[in-house]
Amino acid sequence: MKRVFLIVLDSFGIGQMADAKAFGDVDVNTLASCAKSSKLQIPNMIAAGLGNIEGVSCLEKTAAPLGAYARLQERSMGKDTTIGHWEIAGLVSENPLPTYPEGFPEEILEPFRQATGRGVLANAPWSGTAVLEAYGKQHMETGDLIVYTSADSVFQIAAHEDIVPPEQLYEYCRIARNLLKGKHGVGRVIARPFVGEPGSFKRTANRHDFSLEPPAKTLLVALQEAGKASIGVGKIHDIFAGIGTTEHVYNTSNANGMEHTDSYANQNWEGLCFVNLVDFDMQYGHRRDIDGYANALTEFDTWLGKFLPKLGEDDILMITADHGCDPGYSATTDHTREYVPLLVLGKQVRPVDLGTRTSFADIAATVAELLNVTLDTPGISFAKEIIVN
Repeated sequence: MKRVFLIVLDSFGIGQMADAKAFGDVDVNTLASCAKSSKLQIPNMIAAGLGNIEGVSCLEKTAAPLGAYARLQERSMGKDTTIGHWEIAGLVSENPLPTYPEGFPEEILEPFRQATGRGVLANAPWSGTAVLEAYGKQHMETGDLIVYTSADSVFQIAAHEDIVPPEQLYEYCRIARNLLKGKHGVGRVIARPFVGEPGSFKRTANRHDFSLEPPAKTLLVALQEAGKASIGVGKIHDIFAGIGTTEHVYNTSNANGMEHTDSYANQNWEGLCFVNLVDFDMQYGHRRDIDGYANALTEFDTWLGKFLPKLGEDDILMITADHGCDPGYSATTDHTREYVPLLVLGKQVRPVDLGTRTSFADIAATVAELLNVTLDTPGISFAKEIIVN
């Protein structure tokens, strides 16, 4: 193969894993929640085999799927973006990243205050929109930073762009990233700029993630070392702390990410284009917006129908996810521990049921084999199962 397009529909889970209760999740299923909405119209993914995946009962099956398909189980101990993507890229995280259900301790906050010269507000798990309603006005009056977390391993800093310009906020995030190491090595420090007035605050597209460095060699590094393209679209560059991408571009929306993917399809390169579409998670999953999530899937599916004809003879498209975020789950607004789908399409792809795979890392092993690069990963390649000889 010459090119692989790997698209992560951020948080598109397809049903709870066996250990979901240990992660605080009961009867969660992102796809099933979206299937209840009249906004969901995804004929291209259904034709590819989405409804044929083991365990999916909310969609019709197709008699002759166009692609290979599978259900992927996460082996890593978490349900967040960082370790989900790391596992897709070949690394399994046996130990969970640290979380802070009671807020961050003073051993973190005091040096952070000293280094930034600003106070701290909130310091607890919060919904990103609710925390602005609760503390946005006070932040604007005092200049103190809104610091909060979630069920995930994140240290989030929110600031109004008129009070703290984005570049200054990014510098505060770098300070936090430098402090959050060792036992406090959270997966991501996230800048959350916002605008507006009390009662009408709105987060902007200037979000920026500062990730923990992957602890071992990933698929991206293997490709880079082999002299092949390792292109990051969306927050891929940030998730891997910039390690392994040969070039990258950020997205302002799902639509913008799909435009970037179209652009790369029209260029001549050899390797991987790794795409993250975050609106599913950020705009709709966490906000428990079923119709919004379903509509976003519909918009992606419409784009998919136009993108598939752009694939060359030696191109492959893989569509998957990094965790769940069930918009119909009312117990929390956090990610949900779910299986994720895998759809594989291309002119040389054999339509085959790949069953339930035991790790997201199977993707990395397969891409490495398809692109003829060496990668040490616990993942098991299915390349020979999907390629027509």
